[in-house]
Amino acid sequence: MNTCGDISMMPAFLPGTFGSLPEAEADDRFGAVGARKVEIVRIADATSGPDTDWVAEEVPVAIAYNGISHTVMMTTPTMLEDFAVGFSLAEGIVTSLSEIHDIAVTDGCRGGKTVELTISSECFWKLKDRRRSIAGRTGCGICGVESLTDAVRPTPRVPFTQTFDLAHYQEALRYLERVEKLGSLTGSTHAAAWVHPDGTFAGGAEDVGRHVALDKLLGLRARSGWKTGALVISSRASYEMIQKAAMCGVEIVLAVSAPTALAIEVAEKAGVTLVAFCRRNRANVYTHPERILGMRRG
Repeated sequence: MNTCGDISMMPAFLPGTFGSLPEAEADDRFGAVGARKVEIVRIADATSGPDTDWVAEEVPVAIAYNGISHTVMMTTPTMLEDFAVGFSLAEGIVTSLSEIHDIAVTDGCRGGKTVELTISSECFWKLKDRRRSIAGRTGCGICGVESLTDAVRPTPRVPFTQTFDLAHYQEALRYLERVEKLGSLTGSTHAAAWVHPDGTFAGGAEDVGRHVALDKLLGLRARSGWKTGALVISSRASYEMIQKAAMCGVEIVLAVSAPTALAIEVAEKAGVTLVAFCRRNRANVYTHPERILGMRRG
């Protein structure tokens, strides 16, 4: 049974929202934002005994356009409006917020949620055409498409308008910790953060799914009007993560973990600066290093 409550109108996580709370208050606050306390048997030093643990909620969230269900994804039930907006932009269903006329979050069956979006007629008809095309295919089974060419959608090339100064690098990585409120409690979420060009923190999102965390952040970014800056993600940089970023005009991606070969290829073609294996005082720049300022040759 889902105990997360109705949080559809709750704002994004911001640093310092909870801090150090008494256990009873933590039960109330975290129980409302995507975590649940469960009873466990804890084993330590060859002894065991009853205890409790916090775990992240994971519920089905359906995204529907103009009354037609499009997809169902398992997510942490927070920032669902941001998630739906970011997903719509990153998947190319809409190209701007102006094409989304209304959005509402409702309770679904079995503890799930439904996010209903009303989009422009032109976007809706294009989506219907895409769905008919996918439904008519048989092939390798990658999302119903026949080949890698179909699976890897064309990605627009981003402009060169921004740079990132390494003077802000360490602080940018620390912002992930400020975002991961659920992660610090449960150890089971990924995070995405947006950093302004001057190195200050804009905002962030987390989720049990790395793609969903990114969608939430991209939606929050669009709705907040943040145009310039860099994206920081706690996960690896896969093809889908880079494509989503590029679809939303993100020029600089900093990833804590590894990139894939296809992610590097897409970033190169899309003009995205991809920095991965981001650790304390270390990083690998895989594509378009000209945006990174402050590098010194060893």
